[in-house]
Amino acid sequence: MLAEVPSATLLGVEGHRVLVEVHVGQGLPGFTVVGLPDASCREARDRVRAAVLSSKLKWPDTRITVNLAPTHVRKVGSGLDLAIAMALLGASKQLNPEALKGLMFLGELGLNGTLRPILGILPLVDSLSAGRVVVPAENLAEARLVRPDARGVRTLSELVSALRAEEPWPDPPVRESTSGPADVYCDLAEVQGHPVARRALEVAATGGHHVLMVGPPGSGKTMLAERLPGLLADLDARGAMDVSRVHSAAGLLRVRNGLLTRPPFRSPHHTASLVALIGGGSTLLRPGEVSLASGGVLFLDELGEFPAAHLDALRQPLESGIIRVARANANVTLPARFILVAATNPCPCGVGQWGECRCTPGQIARYGRRLSSPLLDRFDIRLAIDPPEAAMVFASQRKGESSMEVRTRVERARMRAQERGVSSNRELRGEALEKFAPLSDQGRMLLRSRLETGSLSMRGAQRTRAVALTLRDLEGTGGPITTDDLEGALLLRGEEQQIGVLT
Repeated sequence: MLAEVPSATLLGVEGHRVLVEVHVGQGLPGFTVVGLPDASCREARDRVRAAVLSSKLKWPDTRITVNLAPTHVRKVGSGLDLAIAMALLGASKQLNPEALKGLMFLGELGLNGTLRPILGILPLVDSLSAGRVVVPAENLAEARLVRPDARGVRTLSELVSALRAEEPWPDPPVRESTSGPADVYCDLAEVQGHPVARRALEVAATGGHHVLMVGPPGSGKTMLAERLPGLLADLDARGAMDVSRVHSAAGLLRVRNGLLTRPPFRSPHHTASLVALIGGGSTLLRPGEVSLASGGVLFLDELGEFPAAHLDALRQPLESGIIRVARANANVTLPARFILVAATNPCPCGVGQWGECRCTPGQIARYGRRLSSPLLDRFDIRLAIDPPEAAMVFASQRKGESSMEVRTRVERARMRAQERGVSSNRELRGEALEKFAPLSDQGRMLLRSRLETGSLSMRGAQRTRAVALTLRDLEGTGGPITTDDLEGALLLRGEEQQIGVLT
């Protein structure tokens, strides 16, 4: 007897439809899973058997073959347990095959027959088209974000009773997920002083430009970085789905009033592994910090302490906005479109030109070599963060503009970028940049002289034009990019100053 049940498996942040076929026939008793399963998927044999017996159901004493189609897609995790169990019960005639029609199953089985939640339920459910999805009760809130008709069950016996029409379909209470940090952003009004840095954050939020801050400990680098997400506008419908999909695959989705609508903020420690930062792995191919920050801000504090290989791995996603992870049996593409904000000390002792540096020239040179020139070239804004003056901190009672006030200007300026067909000016390239950011004659001569002297690369020249266009958008003016606009962009880029590790 043969039975088929639709389900799905997770690769990266995308769900892939899987047809679970179970054949119960003559032969020596055994249980075989084929169709490119990984180790945890093959272990479903023992979990399903114990769950079926614990639910007072019969285990067929025959030859059982489970095929997971299509066979060219790698199947990972324990999310196919429930589908295998339901197809097995249908093939062994313990369930009417008609009762399984139009239903799709996702979930892990415990040995006592309970259904346990799985990762990535949002992309998994979204990959299944026609039919009603049955998921563990703890995943029901997340599943209903994309399929309001999804059903949730607690145990295998509860599900079997509903399919046999012995009991009504269970209606478990929808419990909201509490994993992941809350969307609480600090207010820019709390920052005392730093007028140039405040302006730079506004420019970065408007144009999607990457920011590097160099300064001694306690100068306010982390405080400034933590306030950048509050300047970003809410995610649109597509962005909310993309961000929620990534956080669901990582098991960090907070289900409250729907999909995530605020830009995420991620701040990994400098001891994070390369896989934790970039994503991937040997089997699960889970998203890393760069994908979790997609649509928002990735903050790398103590940039000089990160391994050089980790930092150089960021160069490609900073340009393309995606991460391609290739393994022997799977290839996935992970999103990585974020604003990178990095903070570092000018030297190992942290003082640099702001005090009496205790580092030798050799120590300073080794510290600076951790940041390669190609990586530094991708930072559109480079700031020297001076320690605030004590008199200003304790005497000033007037607060600066709040994040909400600045965000209003950012949203208004970003609308001009959206009219150009991009979400931010940093995405403009080649002909598009020439069309929307034409240079005046004097501006063209200025950039040409910088290119000839080697103080700017071709990428740096393009990014300077993009920053100048962002400054224009914030001012609400049009026309060709002038030397004043370019000089303002070059000032933010740090071309007019010598900053610690950048020299």
